[in-house]
Amino acid sequence: MTKRKPIIVAAVLAAVALIVLVNVGTSGGKNFDVTVEKVRKRDLVEKVSATGEIKPKKNVNISTDVAGKILKILVAEGETVSQGQLLIKIDSAVYEANADGAREVISSSEAELISQEATLKQAKQFLERRRRLVDEGLISREQFEDAATQYEIAAANRKANLHRIEQARASLKSTSDSIQKTSIVSPIDGIVTSLNVEEGEVAIIGTMNNPGTVLMTIADLSVMEAEVLVDETDVVKVKPGKRAHVTVDALPGRIMEGTVTEVGNSAVSALASIGGTAAESKDFKTVITLEAPPPSLKPGFSATADIIIEEKKGVPSVPIAALVIVEDKGPGKKGGGEEREGVFVASGGKSLFRPVEKGIAGDMHIEITAGLQENEVIVSGPFAVLKRLKDGDRIRYAKEKK
Repeated sequence: MTKRKPIIVAAVLAAVALIVLVNVGTSGGKNFDVTVEKVRKRDLVEKVSATGEIKPKKNVNISTDVAGKILKILVAEGETVSQGQLLIKIDSAVYEANADGAREVISSSEAELISQEATLKQAKQFLERRRRLVDEGLISREQFEDAATQYEIAAANRKANLHRIEQARASLKSTSDSIQKTSIVSPIDGIVTSLNVEEGEVAIIGTMNNPGTVLMTIADLSVMEAEVLVDETDVVKVKPGKRAHVTVDALPGRIMEGTVTEVGNSAVSALASIGGTAAESKDFKTVITLEAPPPSLKPGFSATADIIIEEKKGVPSVPIAALVIVEDKGPGKKGGGEEREGVFVASGGKSLFRPVEKGIAGDMHIEITAGLQENEVIVSGPFAVLKRLKDGDRIRYAKEKK
């Protein structure tokens, strides 16, 4: 009896060890409580969301090409104006005085020109007579050269006067243009969205280092756009012609339809705070032209756009949250193996990993193009359990999620 006791103990220990090994192979015998649902056909819409602001397609900053005091402002902010309508009158007294001076120079120079042409004609005739006389030997060579000098002087005086008349005419043309520019007119039909000056102020001309005075801004509000910034990870999907739904905070509950008309080729850099440190985010300007914008829509309103990338009807799909990534070490593999994306299929009280191929992603669900069949039951959550779940783990669930 004493000899058999160690044998019995050893058998018991071996049985316990076997049970432990079996339990380790099935997550220590633990049942994971999960939620499940079936693979179903759904209508999916893949969207890219972005924020920005409302802007008019035509937005013109009115500045001046001539400096001067603003005598009269003929429009008010918010007023509707027509192309060619007089907006602002700048003092033109200096330019008109310069124009009068140029006219006087032209008048006096043209009168002098008549006398100079007569003198030149006489000098030419005198030179011709002296040429004949010197050829006949009746006068000296010096007398002929004196006549030639007088002719050259008369010709030079006439030429200088003609140049003076030409300069005065150019000055008059330039000054007349400046006088015309003291009357500032609207280049487009639109609305005065901002008025930045008052009567009595001096308008300054823009230079390379000084932008000059922006007198007012006129916008054509008949064509409105949403200018939004799309993240670099999404912009490759956005193309001109894509439809978009645009909302603004100022008009809650109203969705405006639009079309992408422009996608920027250069990134707009911005600083974003990530984990307490500053990091540079890359966004791309995207323009959405709105269809039939409401009259209440104003430039500068903040906007949110959902750009429709793709739509599919009745495609097999699962919750996005059900997707997991597992490391496939495989037989004899050590360290980091190949990562595969898929879902856990609920079968026979166990979780069975199934690799899948994806299509478009909606707000909550994603299309499955290969790897699953309609009505198969998959583990959809909870997230904390999905992170720990392994292929072959025992699972239990109360009821299927609809």
